[in-house]
Amino acid sequence: MTQARHTGFAKLTQKDVSAAAARHEMLYSGRVGGARAILAFCDLSGLDLSGRNLADADFTGAVMEETNFAGAKLDSASFFGSDLRRCNLSGASMRRADMRGASLRGANLIGADLYEADLREGTIAEKDKYGNLRVLQHDIGASEMPAAMMNSANLERAKMTGAIAVQADFTDAIMKGVRLTRANLRQARLTGANLENADLSGCNLTGADLAGCILIGAKMDFATTHGADMTKTVTAALAPDPEVQARIDALLDSHTLWAESDGRTGEPADLTNMDLRHVTRLSHRMLTALIAPGALLYGISFEGASLQGSNLSGCDLRSAKLGGADLRGVNLSGALLNHADLRDTKLGPLMITGGRLLPARMDNAQARYADLRGADLRRARLSGCDLSYANLSDADMRDTEIQGAEFAGAKLSGRFAEALAVPA
Repeated sequence: MTQARHTGFAKLTQKDVSAAAARHEMLYSGRVGGARAILAFCDLSGLDLSGRNLADADFTGAVMEETNFAGAKLDSASFFGSDLRRCNLSGASMRRADMRGASLRGANLIGADLYEADLREGTIAEKDKYGNLRVLQHDIGASEMPAAMMNSANLERAKMTGAIAVQADFTDAIMKGVRLTRANLRQARLTGANLENADLSGCNLTGADLAGCILIGAKMDFATTHGADMTKTVTAALAPDPEVQARIDALLDSHTLWAESDGRTGEPADLTNMDLRHVTRLSHRMLTALIAPGALLYGISFEGASLQGSNLSGCDLRSAKLGGADLRGVNLSGALLNHADLRDTKLGPLMITGGRLLPARMDNAQARYADLRGADLRRARLSGCDLSYANLSDADMRDTEIQGAEFAGAKLSGRFAEALAVPA
C-alpha cells in the first residue's frame, strides 16, 4: 500500500478492497475467518465494490472518488466526512447510513435506497504534529452534494438539515418526511418528487424545478422560492365546496347506473381534469368507460373497481391503490403511476363490438416503483412506459408492446424475462 495524495491516507489496490469485502461478507454470514471492513481514512478511488455486501462497514473520512458501489449493500455503513465525488452508488442500499459531511459532488445515486440516512452537516477534526486540532476537508467542504444524481432515489425520512444540493437532480425521488431545514437546493431539479410531510423550513429553493412534485403536509416556513417552477404541484386537498362534491357524487351515481344497466338508465360521467381526491366509495364500484383524462387521483383507492374501457390518460395516479381492478382496455397513456399498487389487475384487451379487441394502453406512462405483481398485461401497449424499479413478478406479458419501455432495476419473473429476451 502506498501513501495517497491526502496526507496519512493509504492508497488501496483492488486486491486489498476485494479481500476486505470478502472477509466482511464472511463475518456478515457468520462464517469463521470473517472481519469487519474498516477502511477509514483510506484512498479507494476508482476501485470496484459493486454488488458487495458492506453493511455496517467503516468508510469514515475515506477518499472514494469514482469508486463503483453500484447495487452494493451499504446499510448502516459510516461514510462520515468521506469523499464520494463522482462515485457510482446507483441502486445501492444505504438505509440508515451515516453520511454526515460527505462530499457527493456529481455522484450517481439513481435508484439508491437512502431511507433514514443521515446527510446533515459534519466535520472531522484531527491533530497536527503540534497537537492542535484542524478540520479535515476534501477540497469541496462538508455536507455538499452539488450536481448529484438522485432521481428515483428513496430518501424517505432522511436527515438533510443544512445540506448543499445546488443543481442536484431529485426527479421522482421519494422524500417523504425528509428534513431539509436550511438546506440549499438552489436550481435543484425536484420534478415529480414526493415531499409529503417534508420539512423545508428556511430552505433555499431559488430557481428550483418543483413542477408536479407532491407537497402535501410539507412545511415551507421562510423557504425561498424565487424563480422556482411550482406548476402542477400537489398540495393538501382543500375541503370541497358541498355543492361541487354533491354534483360529483351525483355524476358518479348516474354513471354507475348507466354501466350496470348497459346504458338503459343513467348517463356516463365526464370528470376531465377534476380533483377527485375527496371522492370516496370508489373501491369495488362499477365505473366502466369512465371519462376522466387529466384527473387528480393521487393516493385514491380503486381496489377491485370495474374500469374497463375507461379514459384515464394523463391522470395523476401516483400511490393509488388499484389492486384487483378490472382495467381491460383502459387508456392510461401518459398517466403518472409511480408507486401505484396494481397487483393482480386485469390490463389485458377488452372485447368490443364485432369481436374486436381493445388493448389496454400505458404508452408513455410513468410507473416507477409500481407494484404489478401478478398483473395481466397481455397485448398491453407499454411503448415508452417508464417501469424502472417496478415489481413485475409473475406478470403475464404475452404479446405486450414494449418498444422504448424502460425496465431499469425492475423485478422480472422468469416468464416476464423470457418475454423481454433477457436472463431471468
